[in-house]
Amino acid sequence: MLHLSPTDYDAIRLSLQVAFAATLLSLPFGFATAYLITFVTFRGKMLVEVLVNLPLTLPPVVVGYFLLLLLGKHGLLGSLLNDAGIRLIFTLKAAVIASAVVGFPLLVRSLRIGMEGIDPQLINASRTLGAPWYDALGTVILPLSLPGLIAGSSLMFARSLGEFGATIIVAGNIPGVTQTIPLAIYEYASSPSSETMALSLCLVAVVISMVVLFLHELMAKKMARRG
Repeated sequence: MLHLSPTDYDAIRLSLQVAFAATLLSLPFGFATAYLITFVTFRGKMLVEVLVNLPLTLPPVVVGYFLLLLLGKHGLLGSLLNDAGIRLIFTLKAAVIASAVVGFPLLVRSLRIGMEGIDPQLINASRTLGAPWYDALGTVILPLSLPGLIAGSSLMFARSLGEFGATIIVAGNIPGVTQTIPLAIYEYASSPSSETMALSLCLVAVVISMVVLFLHELMAKKMARRG
């Protein structure tokens, strides 16, 4: 029997909100980055690849601290936003940004795998027939990249659900405002009397992750059959 408080339900809702928002926010940037790395030759390409994959190797707390320096009240971008009356730090928007940054490499990597599997002759054929680059992008590359798009979105969504280190630095752990499932579990785990509550949220996290992975496998198989 699950023991969930109203605050726990808020944490579940906020986790889903953050994961959805971070994934949707990253999709256009992830697709553009994967396209740039896969199909465009330019100087500094390796540096771009390293920077894109850097959040995978850095501790999430380090990513969160860099975001805090950038988006904080006296940060390079944060000061400009603050002058415009926009506050990001310790809000749900900051949690979305943190999850987007940490999960972005997974999205780009899956998209790259999908794009690299496209037969170059199909792209060349469309260009030979006079199609501009954006037409080839919309009619050839995008449809054939859908398996990678689905895989990357699923992985990023699941990663966003479990984001902790960067989120607690830039968004804090405010119940009902920025407290997601991992943050709530962390708070319960620090109190010996809250073991049952922590376990209940852990089970919820497992169920949500299994549903996401199940849908990912189901959609991947459907796309494979269509292919």
